[in-house]
Amino acid sequence: EDPVGNGHEEKEKNPFAEYMWMENEEDFNRQVEEELQEQEFLDRCFQEMLDEEDQDWFIPARDLPQGMAQLQQQLHGLSVADGHGSEDILVR
Repeated sequence: EDPVGNGHEEKEKNPFAEYMWMENEEDFNRQVEEELQEQEFLDRCFQEMLDEEDQDWFIPARDLPQGMAQLQQQLHGLSVADGHGSEDILVR
């Protein structure tokens, strides 16, 4: 099977078969545009969900006044100890 001068074999029915999608180019463009819009919509919904979740979490540095945040840091650094080891506490 020798190729013909146009680069296609003689038995090939339609030498433009690979370009046939262009016949429905408007439908193709519409489908791609719809897919892009759907992906953008999903991205926006996902971001809104993350933003709502962030609002539900209590973040002291953000949600407490400045003085309260410093007080909380000081309290966090404290520990309870009465001079006895942890083994004595467990026995009692």
